[in-house]
Order: sequence, then C-alpha cells, then structure tokens
Amino acid sequence: MKTEVYSWRLSAERKAELEEEARREGASLSTLLDRVTREWLAERRKGQVDDEAEQAAIRKRAMSAIGSVAGGNPDRSSRSSQSVKELLRKRYARQRSD
Repeated sequence: MKTEVYSWRLSAERKAELEEEARREGASLSTLLDRVTREWLAERRKGQVDDEAEQAAIRKRAMSAIGSVAGGNPDRSSRSSQSVKELLRKRYARQRSD
C-alpha cells in the first residue's frame, strides 16, 4: 500500500516524456515511477555487491604479499633516505659526465 508522497522538480520536457511512456505502457505515472525506481535501486544494490566482492578479492591478493618482502639488511628502513640520496647523486653524476 502506497502511503508516502515524494515530489521533485523536473523539466517540462522530462515530465512529458515520462507521461508519454506511462501512457504507452498503459500504466499510471506513479506506477511507472515506482517500477523505474525499484529497478534502479536493484541495479545499484547489485553493483554494490559486485564491488564488495571485487574489493574482497583485491584485499586477499594484497594480504598474500604483505610481509613477503625480505632482505638481508636490517638497517634498510632507517637508511632509506640516505640510500635514495646516494642513488640520485650517482644517477645525476653519470648524466653530467656524458
């Protein structure tokens, strides 16, 4: 049982198109809008479910890689800034000498 009222502003052209479509389907404008919004909401929900599944798959792949980077240098993280500076210095020194 429909008990709620909702209104919004739309162009005269859009209103005429909706009324024409309702007449073509042999339905009231209210029935047409109810069906259109119901279908739109169902599609949105389906998209959210698909998105959640995709996000779960991405998280699963990411989790398999977390902690997998290994190295023999326990000071690597504390020296990262210095290491980057050294690499850049070497790169630009080579370019200047060419």
